[in-house]
Amino acid sequence: MAAACVSVAGFAVQAAAAAMGSGTPSSHVSSVSVPAPQPSAQPSAPAGADRREYVPDLIAAVPGGITPAQLAKIGKLSGVTAVLPVDGGKVTVNGQSANVLGVSPQAFRPWTPLSTAASAGVWSDLAQGQLVSTDAAARRLHLTVGNSYPVSAAIVEQVPFGGATALSVPGADAIVNLTRSAQLGLAKNFAVLISAPRADLSALKSQIQSVIGRGSQVVNLVSYSLVTASKLPVETNAPAGVPANWLDLFKKSAAQYCQGMSWTVLAAIAEIESGDGANDGPSSAGALGPMQFLPSTWAIWGIDGFGPAGPPDIMNPLDAVPSAARMLCDDGGGNPATLASAIFSYNHATWYVDEVLSLASEYARNNP
Repeated sequence: MAAACVSVAGFAVQAAAAAMGSGTPSSHVSSVSVPAPQPSAQPSAPAGADRREYVPDLIAAVPGGITPAQLAKIGKLSGVTAVLPVDGGKVTVNGQSANVLGVSPQAFRPWTPLSTAASAGVWSDLAQGQLVSTDAAARRLHLTVGNSYPVSAAIVEQVPFGGATALSVPGADAIVNLTRSAQLGLAKNFAVLISAPRADLSALKSQIQSVIGRGSQVVNLVSYSLVTASKLPVETNAPAGVPANWLDLFKKSAAQYCQGMSWTVLAAIAEIESGDGANDGPSSAGALGPMQFLPSTWAIWGIDGFGPAGPPDIMNPLDAVPSAARMLCDDGGGNPATLASAIFSYNHATWYVDEVLSLASEYARNNP
C-alpha cells in the first residue's frame, strides 16, 4: 500500500502535462434532461442527481491522503465553489500502466463533461463495479466493452470494462467506484478536485499548499482569462425540435430568440440565478423560476417558447430560457458591443455582469 501511495504523488504532475496538452476540462453547464413538463409543472432532476456541474480548476495530491479537516479548510477558502476527494493510484491494466481514480458515481457525475454526465449507461456501468476509461486509454490499453481485464494494484483482480467516455481530469485514464477502489487497494483520498471558477488560482494554490503541507502537490488544471464578448461562441446550427437537455435549450433559445448572442450567456445566467433549476425560488425579492424573473417582468417578457401550448410558465425552463433570451436581445444582447449593458439590465449590478461574462467565457473555452 505504501508503494501505491508513493506512486500517486506524481499524478498531479502528469495531470498538469495532460491539461497543457489537451486543453481545458468540460464546462459546468448542466446536462440534466429538461423534462417534458405539464403546464405549470416545476421541472425536477432525476432522483439523487445534482443539477450543478463543476469544472476541476485545481487538483491537490497528497501521498498520505487528504484528511477531513484539510478538506473542510480547503472548502472554506475564498473563491472555492466545490471540492471532491478521490481515491487513486498508478496501477497496471491489461499489462500496461494507467492512472485510475476511485470515485463515488453520484458525487463525481457533476464534475464530468456534458456528454458523460448525461449518459445513464456510464453511471450504471460504474455503479456495477466496471472500469470506465477515456477513449485514448481504451485504445492504448486495448480494452473491449464486455471483456474483463487484469487490474494489478495491491491485489490483482479481473475487472469488467464498461466502456469509454470523456473524463474531466487531465491525466486520469480511468475510473472505478469506491467499492472497487477499496478492493484494489487504491490510495484513499489521495487527491482532491477543486472548483473555483472565479478565484485567483495562483493565490488559491498557495493557500491550499499551506493547508495540506509539504510533500503535496497542487496543480492548476486550467488557466482562465476572460474571453471578450466578440469571441463568445454563437450557435448557428441549433438542435431541431424541443430541446432535450439544458445545453440544447441554451443553444436553441439563443439561436431563435437572440441571433448574435452566445448561448454561453444564457448558460451562465441560469447557473448563477438558480443552478439550472436547482433553486427556483421565490427569492427574497419574489423572483421565480430557473431564470429568476420577477412576476411583473415576466408579464412583459414571458413567452410560450418551447413549452406546451398555453400561458407562458415562469417555472418551466422551456419557456423561461427563451424569454430571457428575448429580453436580453431587446436590451442589446445580440451585439457584443452592448452585451454587457444588456446583462446589467437583467440584474443591475456590475459584479453580476462580471460574473456572467467570466462564467460564459469559461463555457466558451470548454465547449467550442
